[in-house]
Amino acid sequence: MLNKNIETFIGCDNEFEQSDIVIFGAPFDSTTSFRPGTRFASKAMRGDSFGIETYSPYQDKDLEDIAVFDGGDLELSFGNTEKALTHIEEFTKQILDADKVPCMIGGEHLVTLGSVRAVAKQYPDLHIIQFDAHTDLRDDYLGETLSHATVIRRVWDLLGDEKIFQFGIRSGDRSEFQWGKDHVFTNKFNFDGLEQVIEKLKGKPVYLTIDLDVLDPSVFPGTGTPEAGGVSFMDLLQAILQVAELNIVACDVNELSPMYDHSGVSTAVACKVLRELLLAIKTN
Repeated sequence: MLNKNIETFIGCDNEFEQSDIVIFGAPFDSTTSFRPGTRFASKAMRGDSFGIETYSPYQDKDLEDIAVFDGGDLELSFGNTEKALTHIEEFTKQILDADKVPCMIGGEHLVTLGSVRAVAKQYPDLHIIQFDAHTDLRDDYLGETLSHATVIRRVWDLLGDEKIFQFGIRSGDRSEFQWGKDHVFTNKFNFDGLEQVIEKLKGKPVYLTIDLDVLDPSVFPGTGTPEAGGVSFMDLLQAILQVAELNIVACDVNELSPMYDHSGVSTAVACKVLRELLLAIKTN
């Protein structure tokens, strides 16, 4: 008998009810300020994931040994940003209500706001750890308050001071850095200080958002807003493994634009970041 052809991320073909983690794609890039294309990331990652293994030699763990459900891509309204964010929020809530960990594949970084809205309602003491090249702390971008350049400012609107911890930051307006000094923790260029933040956040609910442009563009050129400098893959992997010791209640990986790297290396890197993240998350 023939079966439906359903493409999932490698090793993530478990049933929803039996899974601890649910991945899903949020293919939205309508507010991208430079080069669009992140809407194609989740599809590219699913296809290219079969070029890597389910086994991680870094962690000596295998996706076959954990339970992950791939919920596919959301159908998001490209002409209505708020509607798209609401759809992401509602889908994230369904996952949380089932006592599972949502792991979203962007899309541009604004999609994080939709997911955080749902997670913050479930966990009022939510804290954010952000790996990123950009501060994303503008109050508006060209008059728009909902943008991938404003996403962390909108998250701050929800959570307030001393709840957001940024690492790898190397780009932003002067006003963003000045405003951020009074409201968020920002470590520029690398992951220095991460151990102290982890110690501070032990026992608290944490949302980890990974903007892949935190990586050096020589490692990861396939992104809409590449920034010179950045961390190595091994630096990022080590940081993920450290943060995963915390109570990660939700996470996302975003800002892959696969068409800007015809070699396919950037998509392969994104796949391995997602694999390592899934294997590192501690679940009940």
